[in-house]
Amino acid sequence: MLNMHISRYVALHRSLGRKFSEQERLLRQYADFAVRAGDRHTQVHRIYGWCHTASSQNVARHRFDAVRNFSLFAHAEDSRHEVPPAGVFGRGKRPRPTPTIIEPEQVRAIMTAAMDVAPQGTISPYTYHYLFGLLAATGLRISEALALQCNDLVEDGLIVRNGKFGKQRLIALQPSTRQALEAYLATRARLGATGNDLFVTIRGRAPHKVRAHVVFVRLARQLGYRGPTGTAGMRLHDLRHTFAVRSLESCPPDREAIAHHMAGLSVYLGHTSVANTYWYLEATPVLLRDIAAASEQLYRGEAA
Repeated sequence: MLNMHISRYVALHRSLGRKFSEQERLLRQYADFAVRAGDRHTQVHRIYGWCHTASSQNVARHRFDAVRNFSLFAHAEDSRHEVPPAGVFGRGKRPRPTPTIIEPEQVRAIMTAAMDVAPQGTISPYTYHYLFGLLAATGLRISEALALQCNDLVEDGLIVRNGKFGKQRLIALQPSTRQALEAYLATRARLGATGNDLFVTIRGRAPHKVRAHVVFVRLARQLGYRGPTGTAGMRLHDLRHTFAVRSLESCPPDREAIAHHMAGLSVYLGHTSVANTYWYLEATPVLLRDIAAASEQLYRGEAA
């Protein structure tokens, strides 16, 4: 019975555009644990018992949150399903890390250093070189870039099929970005790299996103852009933040133009709401100078 309810719960979330694969995996594990004990409904003590078998506090919290959300769904239809109180295993919401706005010469240095990634003489160094370049030039999420297929590069731009919440979009490309991707495809052909994924390693598949993060951080450390292990600093996701900030810097200092720009940027980045785009904006010298100039005009009565 629990597995039947879980199937309906997962189907509901997927109908809303969510992948929900990790949540389903945890819920199936819980169901196996509970059914072996003879449960037909969620029980608070059983949920606690399953969470206590986790390897760490963080894993226990993820388990608890997944099952509690499911128990709320099940309880709404059948009060025999018990719902544990919130926050029993802690609240794991972490503050957003402060992004690093990456300078153009730093991006170029990281891309150059990527050409030394092992194994030399294979497609892998070129993959990281062009992957990091595409992220810097388009602000794509790493998951979106790694999900690209070779035939997603079309005449009108780049088709992003694996966007957040299952959304698909077409993004325009600068001529230089298109030329770079075509150069990468030519290099793939020359080296005999196979696979349908756009970015591939010697195995013919896209690298895992964790591997891409590790390579980027290692290169940033080698170049002195990030401190030793255990310290915060430049991240792969900062390329997306940097793209958003630099695009705003290039916008004319006009309220209407900025409003249109933010709406367009939100769509380009694949956000469901323009409010999400504001999280990607950080103060830079260029933006602060523009804000100061606009404030001065307003003070003098020269601006609306």
